Amino acid sequence: MGTLILFILFSVLFAPATSTNRTLSNGLSLSSEKPEDVLTSPNGVFSAGFYPVGDNAYCFAIWFASRTSRSQDRTVVWMANRDQPVNGRKSKLSLLRTGNLILTDAGKFTVWETNTVSISSLELRLSDAGNLVLRTLGGGSLWESFDFPTDTLLPQRFLTSDTKLVSSRSQTNYSSGFYKLLFDNDNVLCLLYDRANISSRYWPEPWLTPGQAQRFVYNSSRIAVLDSFGNFSSSDKFTFSSTDYGQLLHRRLTLDYDGNLRLYSWDEEGEMWVVSWQASQVPCIIHGVCGANGICSYVPDIGRKCSCLPGYKMINHTDWSQGCEPEFDLSFGKNKFDFWLLSYLDYYGFDYGSYHNFTLAQCKELCLGLPECKAFQYTFSREQGRSSCYPKTLLMNGHRHSFPGSFYLRVPKKNLLKLLSNANLAENIGLNCSSVGPLLLERVYLKNRVNGTVKFMLWLVQPNYIKWVKLSLIVSILTHL
Repeated sequence: MGTLILFILFSVLFAPATSTNRTLSNGLSLSSEKPEDVLTSPNGVFSAGFYPVGDNAYCFAIWFASRTSRSQDRTVVWMANRDQPVNGRKSKLSLLRTGNLILTDAGKFTVWETNTVSISSLELRLSDAGNLVLRTLGGGSLWESFDFPTDTLLPQRFLTSDTKLVSSRSQTNYSSGFYKLLFDNDNVLCLLYDRANISSRYWPEPWLTPGQAQRFVYNSSRIAVLDSFGNFSSSDKFTFSSTDYGQLLHRRLTLDYDGNLRLYSWDEEGEMWVVSWQASQVPCIIHGVCGANGICSYVPDIGRKCSCLPGYKMINHTDWSQGCEPEFDLSFGKNKFDFWLLSYLDYYGFDYGSYHNFTLAQCKELCLGLPECKAFQYTFSREQGRSSCYPKTLLMNGHRHSFPGSFYLRVPKKNLLKLLSNANLAENIGLNCSSVGPLLLERVYLKNRVNGTVKFMLWLVQPNYIKWVKLSLIVSILTHL
């Protein structure tokens, strides 16, 4: 009889949690092998459990799943191990008796933990607001997911100086991307393109001072919050209201993989998310979208598209963020190069300097004398009688628009006429960068611990002969006659 009681007690203490449990207690765990092992908020709006992100690859996540939504419609709002998925077998989220919450990969490696310690009994609970909270039975909080957001801000969650939103890598790859929402050193809430050797702000518009952008810098509190009625406010005096402001709806502010910050509202009747505000109305001004030496253009009803500069080719045909590389030799030699005029093309940033009242010939000589100069932009105002020369050391953030100036690309003389006469030059390999349509991704868990390996399978080839390229060819030929 005593043995039976001990067996029952042991089974209760160490049994895994199931979907009927709303909390996870000390000594218990959730298993990646059991889809029913989830925590659910009391209102049934949010669930937390192992979410598939690839072939035998899982992340512990919180997702939105209202009672009215279809079972396959899961919108992830938080992830614990977005950059290191775990195996679908023998992986667990466990609340140790020491008070530490850990995620183990295949029962061997700890890939994520809260680093909490407590001698008191604890419970892990998912709140109605979508906050995963590790707390004492008395209600004291030791850790909560709201303090460690990924790409989404939910109502009642504060964005502070210690937190930031980081976009996903792509529409189907949940690992960390290149875009961030954070407070900068001027206490201004901003959007940042940030990768290994390149970092640039693109919202508010970087050419505006904080005052011109109507931001208030004399406040070091650095805090922003969204409410369920659709109002957002920040300590730098930036505020906005959703187009459906005033309605009590499920909402989320998400920094999407394309670099745009969007507020979504849940449409109960249509069972879908609807964009009710977005930071940028011009998708091509978002930095880094087409990588170095790439050109962004916006096509109505299709969306944002990328192409390479003439004489350049894509580095990776599945990833525009890696940009393009030259098909000719760019090693320095002042007398080796000439320039190709490309109209309606602008590259923001990465100027060697700004030189005023330079003639076009002086600007060309300046760029030819700089080994790092890849191109230059030249503007002239007849009204002001003023010219400006901007040598470019890196060709990033390029896009087509009615730019009031000219762009001159440096190319080797021996290649210039060949490029001008090459009909294939007008063929631009394009990618529809809009959020419409699925992207195929295989994200496989690897036993050798190189987690998160991504294999993209994207393809889309655009038509030939863009009009602006034709115009540039004609202008360039006439200037060399």
